Amino acid sequence: MTTNRLEAFSDGVFAIAITLLVLELHVPTEDHLWSELKDEWPSFAAFLLSFWVIGIIWVNHHGVIDHIGRANRPLLYLNLLLLLTVVFIPFPLPYSPSISSRVRTSRWPRSSTAQPSWRCP
Repeated sequence: MTTNRLEAFSDGVFAIAITLLVLELHVPTEDHLWSELKDEWPSFAAFLLSFWVIGIIWVNHHGVIDHIGRANRPLLYLNLLLLLTVVFIPFPLPYSPSISSRVRTSRWPRSSTAQPSWRCP
């Protein structure tokens, strides 16, 4: 089998994963647009980082598929595993701003083995 169907399916999965990232961004509704956007910066930062990671994976996937002449069944399964990791990237995005808001940066220990003083739920 040629790689055309593999590449088309993969591009569709990448596009859906990037679209899911946007769904977690909240549009401010009040008059104080800039102050509300400032409060939402962790969500925007998580969006940009996740978009960048998915984009890098897509570029590398595109480069690898260009070097492959034909796709066999093991390659299809390996591609599915890669796509599984890609579609998982948007899943923790809604939780990342809530985790970062609980980090107490003012109470870092002064030892050389400094660790953040926060706990996961």
